[in-house]
Amino acid sequence: MKNILFGLAILSITLFSCDDYLEEDNLSNVTAESFYNTAEGFETLVNANYAQLKDIYGGDAWLFAAGTDLYAEGRDQEPPGLSQYTQLTPSSQGVGQLYSTCYKAIQSANMAIYYSDLTEQTSDLSKRIGEVKYLRANAYFLLVQTYGGVGLVTDYIDSPVLTFDRNSAEEVYAFIISELEQSLSLVDGSSYNGRVNKRAVQHLLAKVHLTRAYESFAASDDFSKAASYADDAINGQALSIPFEELWRPGNEMNAETIFSVQFSEAANSTNPTGLGSKQHYYFSSYLGGSEVAGDAPYRSYTLCPTAFVVGLFEEGDERWEGTFMTEVFNRYYDYFDVDDHSGLTVAEYYAPKWASSDADLAAYAAANPEATIHPYGEYVPSQNRNFDYETIPVKKFDDPKAPFSSNRSSTRDLILSRLADTYLIAAEAYLQSSPATALQRLNAVRERANATPATAADLDIDYILDERARELLGEYHRWFDLKRTGKLVERASMYHYLINEGNFAGANGELKILRPIPQDAIDLNQNKDFPQNPAYN
Repeated sequence: MKNILFGLAILSITLFSCDDYLEEDNLSNVTAESFYNTAEGFETLVNANYAQLKDIYGGDAWLFAAGTDLYAEGRDQEPPGLSQYTQLTPSSQGVGQLYSTCYKAIQSANMAIYYSDLTEQTSDLSKRIGEVKYLRANAYFLLVQTYGGVGLVTDYIDSPVLTFDRNSAEEVYAFIISELEQSLSLVDGSSYNGRVNKRAVQHLLAKVHLTRAYESFAASDDFSKAASYADDAINGQALSIPFEELWRPGNEMNAETIFSVQFSEAANSTNPTGLGSKQHYYFSSYLGGSEVAGDAPYRSYTLCPTAFVVGLFEEGDERWEGTFMTEVFNRYYDYFDVDDHSGLTVAEYYAPKWASSDADLAAYAAANPEATIHPYGEYVPSQNRNFDYETIPVKKFDDPKAPFSSNRSSTRDLILSRLADTYLIAAEAYLQSSPATALQRLNAVRERANATPATAADLDIDYILDERARELLGEYHRWFDLKRTGKLVERASMYHYLINEGNFAGANGELKILRPIPQDAIDLNQNKDFPQNPAYN
């Protein structure tokens, strides 16, 4: 297999216990070789693989969401390369985040698979191997979507490697699918408990086949396999949990969660920095605490919802109130700080488009005389870049327990796969062969939201992308959704007020769709024939 340096040569893996990925084991009195050969040691090594998810997803969210149709910068500037493309280079801020964290995860997986041949045989060993293969495949999937073809590494590397080559994207996709097929045959079909199960693998296989289906090297059955795997993951389960209830703190392990990054409040209290998630910081309302100093609620300055996505919601769609904090109460309570909001005074009100007539606003002001009213259309970044408190806050990831002092402090689980996403994957896959079935899958999502059912005349890829925006706002999918469907340039330039089509122009007549291979990786590589993505040469 090909060798790779960046992210591996200086790798150190933190090991975690079985029940809590955040509690560190002290292994200083035993050698790794002898410890990993035991059932206990191998289990610890597998759990270290789950812990790698925190570094991949728990940090900066730029590569997942910046520079799309749904999010634009507020008061603080985003990395200009990733958010606006004109300054996107191999040395741009944030470009290497997935490259380094995913390769660390791959090395951790390779290590576990290496020791799986040496460790004690247990009844759970094959399941654990299947879990690790899923995690390794997930890391490669993030890499190939982001950077195109990358180096495939499947052997455990225990010393620095100075030269590496680059596999084609086609080869990487083939490897990912093979890994997931093996994983599916090894993991069990039990209910989700934090570990990879068959349903999680089916969901990811559906998304991988769906993504490859748009590529020039797609297999003829990729769309049909995506639909089939998605239906297998759905397995007849209806979307029955009210949308707002899905996002109530403490309910992350609900019946619709398929796979998530697990966090621990107890562990975070002893290690207050670097262990939690930044999702609430980038997409939510507060950095923590129910009352803060200042003239307005202290909210994230980054990745504010665009005018486009705010305008996608219609009256009656329960996802509007489930997603946004349309009323901010006096003393700046987090929405989830108190169960009963009836006795609180509204300090800030964000009017929806269906309640923004002069009469509507006057009536609201009369009923809530202390509220500052933000009419529809005036609380988006393009209107008030220097006043982030005038952009509508997102409440679905709000964590009232997160300490104010750290932006990576939320210990709410970060949901990577959930049932509504699976329905929408199925809808997109069936769009190619069975529009009627696609419409059924999509309308199952809209029915739960109490939204007007879509019609056959509505249904196309843009409508599905709009539905994904309404359902999955702030979840880590959007850049990949637009890149997969070939809609990145069109929709980002149409709906992001700082982007136009010319921003994507790169070298050699190529567009900046793929991100560049990080300059660090190229500089460390002694193979000087390693190709950069052509838009950046």
